[in-house]
Amino acid sequence: MYKNRTDAGRRLAQLLAERGVEGDVVLAVPRGGLPVGRVVADRLGLPLDIVAARKIGSPRNPELAIGAVASDGTRWLNDELIDDLDVDSQYLKDAIEREREAALSKVQRYRGDRPPMELDGKRVLIVDDGVATGATTIACIRQVVAAGAERVVLAVPVGPRHTVERLRSEADEVFCVETPRYFSAVGQFYESFEQVSDERAKAYLGETEGGE
Repeated sequence: MYKNRTDAGRRLAQLLAERGVEGDVVLAVPRGGLPVGRVVADRLGLPLDIVAARKIGSPRNPELAIGAVASDGTRWLNDELIDDLDVDSQYLKDAIEREREAALSKVQRYRGDRPPMELDGKRVLIVDDGVATGATTIACIRQVVAAGAERVVLAVPVGPRHTVERLRSEADEVFCVETPRYFSAVGQFYESFEQVSDERAKAYLGETEGGE
């Protein structure tokens, strides 16, 4: 579907431009969202920063998300699943703090000495290379809402329909270029889906659109 994340960013930016979407800042979800966010920010003439969250995995199956937490501690918890799995409260408390610290460390590593952008009263576009379950995306959206954003728009190149619909209840608006009927992972819709290195991630925050 997409040659790489830069190609996905161009198609996403085209959709946003056609829909007349306006904003004050683009927040990319590192690391994979940064190539996409860089293109969108450049096309719309907006500054680029980052927002990060980490999945909280089940005690017996770390890949199963029972929630997610953003770098500021804002969280989303799947209470029904937590109850069904009888997750210990101490495990949950420890996992939330551990993943919050990991998300914060990621933000600090990529942003460096630059202060975070002021979001109070701003129109914010959150951009990623795609969504799957939407757990970390919800935590990111909630962090931006908690920061006082006037309007929060989520924009992604691809995601399953049920996830996209669920995210509409969290963001003011959601734009997704493709919602395939059969979806197993974001990477299946990219010819090239290589991991973005830390060095490249940092570079995307300080440059204008480049190739991948």
